[in-house]
Amino acid sequence: MPDDVNRDLRAARRADTEVRIIEAATELFTDRGYVATTLADVAKHAGVGARTVYVRFATKAVLLQRCLDVAIAGDYHRVAVPDRDWFQKAMNAPTVEERIARMASISAQLMARTGALLQVAQQAEAIEPEIAERAQAARAQTHQAIGGFFRKLAADGLISNENIDWVARTGAVLGQAETYLLLTRTTEQTIEEYESWLVETWSRLVLAHS
Repeated sequence: MPDDVNRDLRAARRADTEVRIIEAATELFTDRGYVATTLADVAKHAGVGARTVYVRFATKAVLLQRCLDVAIAGDYHRVAVPDRDWFQKAMNAPTVEERIARMASISAQLMARTGALLQVAQQAEAIEPEIAERAQAARAQTHQAIGGFFRKLAADGLISNENIDWVARTGAVLGQAETYLLLTRTTEQTIEEYESWLVETWSRLVLAHS
């Protein structure tokens, strides 16, 4: 068998193994919580050897972070959210209304995929400095991405540039994962209601400054 075919087969097997591990870990983390899940449990649930999990993910914190990355992106490609086509379409849609609708849809889909894992990560932050550091970095990235969304509305002349720093900061806070988790705990919103809430709230925010 040619070397390139062998390489392709090995790559496919590695990818399949990673999928099985991530799916197993996500299920166990969300069902049992962070503390009660071990890498050995994940290996057994995924049907792979324990060493396979340890080689790919040296610690449980690393594994949880990879699970979150996959859930946030919606696939296994290591491409940052702001660099993805669907995010860029939201940033460059022709009208304010379409941009907000697209960004709200992205945010809702992301929270639907990650909500349960985000709660696990919140629990883990208290005992895992690595996860706490990563979570804070993720908050900063979200703030920058959503804040940049509102700043681009102003830069493109779709809303007023007046008080844009305040608008960007406020809009970004509304889009943070903690805001979503708080809403689901206090109002029992469905993901569809959350998306509608984002559209209405972001729309009112920019309307007051357009």
